[in-house]
Amino acid sequence: MLGPMTRFLVVKATAGADAPERCAQAFTVAATAAAAGVDVSLWLTGESTWFALPGRAQQFELPHSAPLGELLHVILTTGRVTACTQCAARRDIGPGDVLPGVRIAGAAVFVEEAMAEGARALVY
Repeated sequence: MLGPMTRFLVVKATAGADAPERCAQAFTVAATAAAAGVDVSLWLTGESTWFALPGRAQQFELPHSAPLGELLHVILTTGRVTACTQCAARRDIGPGDVLPGVRIAGAAVFVEEAMAEGARALVY
């Protein structure tokens, strides 16, 4: 008999304020999964990288969407949040600039997480 498989969800947000609905979907799915007990890793890439900075998620507004700052808090509390190394560098964001609990890592770490046994990856 097989044991229970680890449930691990990797969500890559590729959009920020430039595509607010897609951005909000990524955060909503990640936070919902985290609240349901799924091990979640949220990757901030492209314009969503800005949300790794203090106060930026609280500035995001989208009608009929949960506040991004609250969603990010859920994910930071129960899962992992990573800002893409190259995306952060292009925006002059360093490790000392990001929110507590946010790491900066690159493609090798993303691939490792996405390929982990029981992992599912979604890209928004």
